[in-house]
Amino acid sequence: MKSEFKAEFVVSAGAPDQYPRDGLPEIALIGRSNVGKSSLINTVTGVKGLARTSTEPGRTRRLNFFRVGGIYYLVDLPGFGFARVSKEEKARWGQMVEEYLLSRPNLAGAIQLIDLRRRVEEDDLQFKDWFSPRGVPLLLVATKADKLPKAQRLAAEREITAAFGAAPVLFSARTGEGRELVRRWLVLQT
Repeated sequence: MKSEFKAEFVVSAGAPDQYPRDGLPEIALIGRSNVGKSSLINTVTGVKGLARTSTEPGRTRRLNFFRVGGIYYLVDLPGFGFARVSKEEKARWGQMVEEYLLSRPNLAGAIQLIDLRRRVEEDDLQFKDWFSPRGVPLLLVATKADKLPKAQRLAAEREITAAFGAAPVLFSARTGEGRELVRRWLVLQT
């Protein structure tokens, strides 16, 4: 896939003093461990291998900032849910993410990723409830859409829509499904 944007990894930050200081808008990527945040970054930017993908949950342990077109950042946050790390490490990730979301003035929106093959869980719904009253635009994206047959896709999409009160963008890094819808949303937020 040919790169359509100049997109680059900038920094992996563990504290606010390590965040970029150029004032560009930032879009946070939120979701369970191994939901496909890195694959979404690579697919949306058209830069293969920009964000490292892994089959092992919990590989993202810091906030990873990717500058896209010199216009905005995609910020890959550590995933929640299953990861083979200590409870203390998970708590530290949670604190780091919460601090970022509460205090970052550059936060222009968030993309919440849900694996279309998994059931919606309480952790997933907490983010929806957190963003709504703060007026932060949130795009719901159901990843790995290519991995389900049509009937199961429709049932899973209905379940997510009922739980969130909004239909998700169906997305597949393998086929590119949903890529243009995500790109258009990003342009509107930045």
